[in-house]
Amino acid sequence: MKIAITSHGDVRQAAVDSRFGRAAYFMVYDQENGAWESFPNTQNLEAAHGAGIQSAQTLAKAGAGILITGYVGPKAYKVLTAGKVEMYSSNDTRGTVEDVLAAFLDGKLSPIAAPNALDINK
Repeated sequence: MKIAITSHGDVRQAAVDSRFGRAAYFMVYDQENGAWESFPNTQNLEAAHGAGIQSAQTLAKAGAGILITGYVGPKAYKVLTAGKVEMYSSNDTRGTVEDVLAAFLDGKLSPIAAPNALDINK
């Protein structure tokens, strides 16, 4: 299983990014071989619209079956659900990508069962 984690950097010691669609990177951990891979999300950092959908498509191409992030908007949630990507909240744990992966593997993260994006216009 491949586990994607939103990140501020391209290394597993980077801080977790609570944003999904506009995260700087996706760090993907492959449980089968214990390897890490980073995917830049630069095309979506300044996107006017559709950042979440495009980010979801990036994860689908990477083969991720699990996403760990803070917030997922409704359109991205729909695409991820259709792609059978399970989502978990990194808001339960602070720290690095490695810290959040360890918390997930220990069963300490909550599933994201509905879109939970913050309304940045409030």
